[in-house]
Amino acid sequence: MGPLPRTLELFYDVLSPYSWLGFEVLCRYKNIWNINLQLRPSLIAGIMKDSGNQPPALLPRKAQYLRNDIRLLGQHVQVPMQFPKDFFSVILEKGSLSAMRFLTAVNMEHPEMLEKVSRELWMRVWSRDEDITEPQSILAAAEKAGMSTEQAQGLLEKIVTPEVKNKLKENTEAACKYGAFGLPVTVAHLDGQTHMLFGSDRMELLAHLLGEKWMGPVPPAINPKL
Repeated sequence: MGPLPRTLELFYDVLSPYSWLGFEVLCRYKNIWNINLQLRPSLIAGIMKDSGNQPPALLPRKAQYLRNDIRLLGQHVQVPMQFPKDFFSVILEKGSLSAMRFLTAVNMEHPEMLEKVSRELWMRVWSRDEDITEPQSILAAAEKAGMSTEQAQGLLEKIVTPEVKNKLKENTEAACKYGAFGLPVTVAHLDGQTHMLFGSDRMELLAHLLGEKWMGPVPPAINPKL
């Protein structure tokens, strides 16, 4: 019997494009490295507020850089990313509260579906420039991920319950307690120590901490096509 898998927590929000990159890389490695990957839907707006951080796109030079950075990283990681046309409306006005509450409900009741539903919400906002705030948009993503209409509708009705609201709040507060000031955040629990890594570009360092082999964002024998 080999060593027990090391626990990794990934705190993410589908409003964050870098979260999508980190999510896909870790999902590719979850069956290669000896890890137990736990997905933690969180609210980036709550983390930014708690830490006093500001969205990088509010600074014009950073906004210009982000647009090109995301395009190039999408090509490198093989994730089909495109900037929303009305970026400020999507990110700063509409937000992701309902979507992240829905993912929280999915995680509470059908955790086996969380990866696929998360991916479909990212595909909507960061690949096809589609809405993720209206109920029908969230239902469409859930159904595309393989949920039945009845199943998705039942979960959507639960996003207003105290249980779901509190669980999302708990995840967000947990990320803050680990020291998060944005997303994604990967937390590795190793030999009684906790390591918090920010961003999608710390995977090589994560491999070093785990004592695992880093084979790039698209490891061999993995079909990255989304």
